[in-house]
Amino acid sequence: MEKNVSEMILDALKNAGIKTAAALREIFSDAEKKATAPADCLTARGRIEALFDEGTFMESGKYVRRTPSELDGSADDSFEGVICGWGAINGRLVYAFSQDYSRTKGALTEAQARKIEEIYRLAMENGAPVIGIFDSAGALLPEGVRALAGYSRMMKCASRASGVIPQIAIIPGVCAGSAAVVAGMFDFIIISEAKGSVSFNAPFVLDCKDAGKSEFVQKSGLAALAAKNDGECIMCAKALLSYLPMNNMEGTVEDMSRDSANRLVDISAYAATKNAKELIAAFADDAKYLELYGEYAKEMSVGFISVNGTVCGVVANNKAENGGILTAGAARKAAKLITFCDSFDIPVITVLDSEGPDASLEAESSPYAAELAKLAFAYANAKCAMITLIAGEAYGAHFSLMGSKALGADVVLALDSAKIGVMSAGRAVAFLLNDKITENVTREELEAKWDQKIGSPVAAAGAGEVDDIIADGEIRQRIAGALMMLSAKSKCAPARRHTNMPL
Repeated sequence: MEKNVSEMILDALKNAGIKTAAALREIFSDAEKKATAPADCLTARGRIEALFDEGTFMESGKYVRRTPSELDGSADDSFEGVICGWGAINGRLVYAFSQDYSRTKGALTEAQARKIEEIYRLAMENGAPVIGIFDSAGALLPEGVRALAGYSRMMKCASRASGVIPQIAIIPGVCAGSAAVVAGMFDFIIISEAKGSVSFNAPFVLDCKDAGKSEFVQKSGLAALAAKNDGECIMCAKALLSYLPMNNMEGTVEDMSRDSANRLVDISAYAATKNAKELIAAFADDAKYLELYGEYAKEMSVGFISVNGTVCGVVANNKAENGGILTAGAARKAAKLITFCDSFDIPVITVLDSEGPDASLEAESSPYAAELAKLAFAYANAKCAMITLIAGEAYGAHFSLMGSKALGADVVLALDSAKIGVMSAGRAVAFLLNDKITENVTREELEAKWDQKIGSPVAAAGAGEVDDIIADGEIRQRIAGALMMLSAKSKCAPARRHTNMPL
């Protein structure tokens, strides 16, 4: 008996390799069950589940498969090595992709790149952050230039999203070659100390087995944060995300704080150690400070806090490390955070206390002036609220470069004990007043007189470069007040129809 039309169509579909929805779900379920991960690591699906609020993740492009070539030995029903979708993190919309090492070692293909590209399109149109979890052995070689173009697609996506939506890269596994470039285009990188590795060149090429590993990339300034394993990396990402707005139009995160804005600050711990983190924690809400790039250029400390419920970026000289001098790395580190904060209208608090610029041949080889120029550009071009606290020494170019009023700071406060001027009292006396030293006039007396008359915050306030001189205990209160006053800065100013003539 001849087959009817419906049977012929079903046979044709079967011969064409097209599966029913039930068959696809079964194949996908089997693939998920076979997915494995190294010890102390999560699977790609496990990472997604740990990242999003329970039950909120919705996957996109779930059944996307590439078309194998004659040189590709993978099965026809192999799904793409990346999980893409969206969901809620602490109740806020976030988009994410998680490369799946168990599927052809997460190898990048044209189809995988297009899945990620679609996630970026949705994220941009809906104004929500993107979190990328990188774990791939590289491009799928049989695809040739199509796979290479996939990296280009990802680079273009990251570039277009930069400054529009926050981007966080999590590196729990391998991220090498062009993938490292893509991750480097994200705003922040978080790496796993257990298995994470991110480098453009392979370690064997560099003849350095530690190249790309957690400690290496932290010290190089590439990784903002590190954690023991991928589970803790995801927790770090969620903590970091809580400080970030959804997009560049939302403005900084603001929430109610139980910590009184008028709480008096005790900076005795900072006075003893000169560790900037002690001072920052003293005026932050609940003493919470999320430091970024902590292992890179330690003479500068940068990160996020909230003051009276308003999230702020912090840039502070850390005098406990290398005298807090303004090295090339410190300048680059500060400029990076300032530029990010300005992109998303997050206020920046600058804390000055340093022995000054870096006077070394190594610095000049950076080239030093170019690195300082980047810092000056970051401050001068910033439109976000800018508050400067001079907590100690601020001499010479260091004062000019870091949050001065002339460079664009909205409010500059100085502690009673601050020392501000062209140079320190010791250098000034040695340079200008050596001939004034006699049996009756000591060097110490001249230095004290210099500090009192020329190097004091009073002199700077008289010149209009300091708005107010405050006591230690007032720091939190005055910063909170300044933030409230500047809360409307960078918003659209009311448009004027015309002037009101005095008729």
